[in-house]
Amino acid sequence: MKKALIVIVLAYLSVLLIPASSYSGWLIYRKPEFKGKVIDAETKRPIEGVVVVAMYRTHPILSGPGGGSSSIIHVKEASTNAGGEFHIPAYTTLIQPNSYADYTEFIIYKPGYGSYPHRSQQNRIYPLDYRGPEVLFSKEIGVIEEVEHKSGVVSIRYGIAELSKLETKEERLRAIPSTRPGELSPDDIPLLYKMINEERKHFGLGEIGRVGK
Repeated sequence: MKKALIVIVLAYLSVLLIPASSYSGWLIYRKPEFKGKVIDAETKRPIEGVVVVAMYRTHPILSGPGGGSSSIIHVKEASTNAGGEFHIPAYTTLIQPNSYADYTEFIIYKPGYGSYPHRSQQNRIYPLDYRGPEVLFSKEIGVIEEVEHKSGVVSIRYGIAELSKLETKEERLRAIPSTRPGELSPDDIPLLYKMINEERKHFGLGEIGRVGK
Protein backbone atom coordinates (compact mmCIF):
# COMPACT_ATOMS: atom_id res chain seq x y z
CA MET A 1 0.00 0.00 0.00
CA LYS A 2 2.81 2.38 0.94
CA LYS A 3 4.69 1.58 -2.28
CA ALA A 4 1.59 2.30 -4.34
CA LEU A 5 1.15 5.60 -2.54
CA ILE A 6 4.78 6.55 -3.15
CA VAL A 7 4.42 5.76 -6.87
CA ILE A 8 1.32 7.92 -7.11
CA VAL A 9 3.03 10.83 -5.31
CA LEU A 10 6.12 10.60 -7.52
CA ALA A 11 4.00 10.50 -10.66
CA TYR A 12 2.10 13.54 -9.48
CA LEU A 13 5.28 15.47 -8.73
CA SER A 14 6.81 14.56 -12.09
CA VAL A 15 3.82 16.14 -13.82
CA LEU A 16 4.03 19.28 -11.70
CA LEU A 17 7.70 19.80 -12.40
CA ILE A 18 7.28 19.84 -16.17
CA PRO A 19 7.25 23.46 -17.42
CA ALA A 20 3.80 24.37 -18.75
CA SER A 21 5.06 26.69 -21.47
CA SER A 22 8.09 28.58 -22.70
CA TYR A 23 7.13 31.40 -20.33
CA SER A 24 5.96 29.54 -17.25
CA GLY A 25 6.89 26.67 -14.97
CA TRP A 26 5.57 24.94 -11.90
CA LEU A 27 4.11 27.49 -9.45
CA ILE A 28 5.26 30.38 -11.66
CA TYR A 29 2.82 31.98 -14.09
CA ARG A 30 4.61 34.24 -16.52
CA LYS A 31 3.39 35.91 -19.68
CA PRO A 32 5.31 38.36 -21.86
CA GLU A 33 4.25 41.89 -22.68
CA PHE A 34 1.68 42.14 -25.44
CA LYS A 35 1.67 44.92 -27.98
CA GLY A 36 -0.14 45.43 -31.21
CA LYS A 37 -1.80 47.76 -33.65
CA VAL A 38 -5.47 47.77 -34.64
CA ILE A 39 -6.30 49.05 -38.11
CA ASP A 40 -9.33 49.44 -40.36
CA ALA A 41 -9.57 46.37 -42.60
CA GLU A 42 -10.51 48.44 -45.65
CA THR A 43 -8.57 51.72 -45.32
CA LYS A 44 -5.64 50.23 -43.32
CA ARG A 45 -5.70 53.33 -41.13
CA PRO A 46 -5.16 53.03 -37.35
CA ILE A 47 -8.25 52.93 -35.13
CA GLU A 48 -8.08 54.92 -31.93
CA GLY A 49 -10.01 53.99 -28.81
CA VAL A 50 -10.24 50.23 -29.35
CA VAL A 51 -10.45 48.29 -26.09
CA VAL A 52 -8.12 45.30 -25.83
CA VAL A 53 -8.67 42.86 -22.95
CA ALA A 54 -6.15 40.18 -21.97
CA MET A 55 -7.51 37.38 -19.78
CA TYR A 56 -4.86 35.23 -18.14
CA ARG A 57 -5.96 31.62 -17.66
CA THR A 58 -4.79 28.55 -15.76
CA HIS A 59 -5.84 24.93 -16.13
CA PRO A 60 -5.85 22.15 -13.51
CA ILE A 61 -3.20 19.45 -13.90
CA LEU A 62 -5.27 16.76 -12.21
CA SER A 63 -9.06 16.83 -12.20
CA GLY A 64 -12.10 14.60 -11.89
CA PRO A 65 -13.49 12.13 -14.45
CA GLY A 66 -15.20 14.93 -16.38
CA GLY A 67 -11.94 16.80 -16.87
CA GLY A 68 -11.13 20.29 -15.72
CA SER A 69 -11.72 23.63 -17.36
CA SER A 70 -9.52 26.70 -17.49
CA SER A 71 -10.22 29.67 -15.23
CA ILE A 72 -9.29 33.36 -15.33
CA ILE A 73 -6.80 34.40 -12.65
CA HIS A 74 -6.17 37.97 -13.81
CA VAL A 75 -7.30 40.44 -16.45
CA LYS A 76 -5.78 43.58 -17.97
CA GLU A 77 -7.29 46.21 -20.25
CA ALA A 78 -5.70 48.65 -22.68
CA SER A 79 -6.97 51.18 -25.20
CA THR A 80 -5.38 51.99 -28.55
CA ASN A 81 -3.82 55.44 -29.01
CA ALA A 82 -4.04 57.77 -32.00
CA GLY A 83 -1.67 55.47 -33.87
CA GLY A 84 -3.90 52.46 -33.19
CA GLU A 85 -1.30 50.89 -30.89
CA PHE A 86 -1.77 49.28 -27.49
CA HIS A 87 0.59 47.89 -24.87
CA ILE A 88 -0.09 45.43 -22.04
CA PRO A 89 2.85 44.94 -19.63
CA ALA A 90 4.28 41.51 -18.82
CA TYR A 91 2.55 39.63 -16.02
CA THR A 92 4.03 37.25 -13.45
CA THR A 93 2.44 35.66 -10.40
CA LEU A 94 2.37 32.48 -8.31
CA ILE A 95 -0.27 29.87 -9.02
CA GLN A 96 -1.67 26.85 -7.20
CA PRO A 97 0.44 23.64 -7.33
CA ASN A 98 -2.29 21.73 -9.16
CA SER A 99 -2.42 24.09 -12.14
CA TYR A 100 -0.42 25.29 -15.11
CA ALA A 101 -0.38 28.38 -17.30
CA ASP A 102 -2.98 28.14 -20.03
CA TYR A 103 -3.42 30.38 -23.07
CA THR A 104 -4.13 34.10 -22.75
CA GLU A 105 -7.56 34.94 -24.13
CA PHE A 106 -8.23 38.29 -25.83
CA ILE A 107 -11.21 40.50 -26.56
CA ILE A 108 -10.84 43.36 -29.06
CA TYR A 109 -13.75 45.76 -29.45
CA LYS A 110 -14.92 49.20 -30.50
CA PRO A 111 -18.52 50.10 -31.34
CA GLY A 112 -19.16 50.20 -35.07
CA TYR A 113 -16.53 47.59 -35.90
CA GLY A 114 -16.31 43.83 -35.94
CA SER A 115 -14.96 42.30 -32.74
CA TYR A 116 -12.60 39.51 -31.76
CA PRO A 117 -13.48 36.77 -31.13
CA HIS A 118 -16.63 36.59 -33.23
CA ARG A 119 -18.63 33.68 -34.57
CA SER A 120 -19.40 35.35 -37.93
CA GLN A 121 -16.92 34.48 -40.67
CA GLN A 122 -17.57 37.88 -42.19
CA ASN A 123 -16.17 39.61 -39.13
CA ARG A 124 -12.92 37.72 -38.69
CA ILE A 125 -9.90 39.74 -37.66
CA TYR A 126 -7.17 38.71 -40.07
CA PRO A 127 -4.73 37.21 -39.31
CA LEU A 128 -5.82 36.09 -35.83
CA ASP A 129 -7.49 33.08 -37.42
CA TYR A 130 -4.09 31.71 -38.47
CA ARG A 131 -2.13 32.30 -35.26
CA GLY A 132 -3.35 32.64 -31.69
CA PRO A 133 -3.39 36.23 -30.37
CA GLU A 134 -0.98 35.36 -27.56
CA VAL A 135 1.69 34.57 -30.16
CA LEU A 136 0.59 37.31 -32.53
CA PHE A 137 0.99 40.07 -29.95
CA SER A 138 4.20 38.80 -28.30
CA LYS A 139 6.51 39.79 -31.18
CA GLU A 140 7.50 43.15 -32.57
CA ILE A 141 4.73 44.92 -34.46
CA GLY A 142 5.08 44.46 -38.20
CA VAL A 143 7.31 41.36 -38.25
CA ILE A 144 6.31 39.29 -41.30
CA GLU A 145 6.37 35.48 -41.44
CA GLU A 146 5.13 32.94 -43.98
CA VAL A 147 2.90 30.33 -42.31
CA GLU A 148 1.55 27.06 -43.71
CA HIS A 149 -2.23 26.90 -43.58
CA LYS A 150 -4.89 24.58 -44.96
CA SER A 151 -5.69 27.24 -47.57
CA GLY A 152 -2.02 27.53 -48.55
CA VAL A 153 0.90 29.69 -47.45
CA VAL A 154 -0.28 32.75 -45.54
CA SER A 155 1.76 35.87 -44.86
CA ILE A 156 1.41 36.96 -41.24
CA ARG A 157 2.20 40.43 -39.97
CA TYR A 158 2.64 40.07 -36.22
CA GLY A 159 0.94 42.54 -33.93
CA ILE A 160 -1.56 43.71 -36.55
CA ALA A 161 -5.29 43.18 -36.02
CA GLU A 162 -7.77 44.34 -38.64
CA LEU A 163 -11.35 45.33 -37.79
CA SER A 164 -14.06 45.66 -40.44
CA LYS A 165 -16.42 48.61 -40.32
CA LEU A 166 -20.03 47.51 -39.74
CA GLU A 167 -23.09 49.22 -41.17
CA THR A 168 -26.31 47.57 -40.00
CA LYS A 169 -27.83 47.47 -36.54
CA GLU A 170 -27.94 43.68 -36.66
CA GLU A 171 -24.23 43.42 -37.43
CA ARG A 172 -23.26 45.88 -34.71
CA LEU A 173 -25.36 44.25 -32.01
CA ARG A 174 -24.05 40.82 -32.96
CA ALA A 175 -20.49 42.09 -32.64
CA ILE A 176 -20.93 43.08 -28.97
CA PRO A 177 -18.65 40.74 -26.96
CA SER A 178 -19.98 38.42 -24.30
CA THR A 179 -19.44 39.86 -20.82
CA ARG A 180 -19.14 36.35 -19.30
CA PRO A 181 -21.42 36.65 -16.25
CA GLY A 182 -19.82 35.02 -13.24
CA GLU A 183 -16.28 35.38 -14.61
CA LEU A 184 -15.73 39.07 -15.22
CA SER A 185 -17.58 41.95 -13.55
CA PRO A 186 -17.74 45.64 -14.57
CA ASP A 187 -15.05 46.28 -11.95
CA ASP A 188 -12.74 43.83 -13.72
CA ILE A 189 -13.21 45.25 -17.22
CA PRO A 190 -14.62 48.80 -16.87
CA LEU A 191 -13.39 49.97 -20.30
CA LEU A 192 -15.10 47.10 -22.12
CA TYR A 193 -18.36 47.57 -20.20
CA LYS A 194 -18.27 51.28 -21.02
CA MET A 195 -17.91 50.53 -24.75
CA ILE A 196 -20.67 47.91 -24.66
CA ASN A 197 -23.08 50.25 -22.89
CA GLU A 198 -22.30 53.07 -25.31
CA GLU A 199 -23.29 50.80 -28.17
CA ARG A 200 -26.43 49.57 -26.42
CA LYS A 201 -27.44 53.15 -25.60
CA HIS A 202 -26.90 54.10 -29.26
CA PHE A 203 -29.62 51.61 -30.21
CA GLY A 204 -31.96 52.47 -27.35
CA LEU A 205 -31.09 49.48 -25.18
CA GLY A 206 -30.55 49.45 -21.43
CA GLU A 207 -27.16 49.27 -19.74
CA ILE A 208 -25.70 46.02 -18.45
CA GLY A 209 -23.82 46.03 -15.18
CA ARG A 210 -22.46 49.04 -13.37
CA VAL A 211 -18.91 49.65 -12.20
CA GLY A 212 -18.72 49.56 -8.42
CA LYS A 213 -21.65 47.14 -8.03
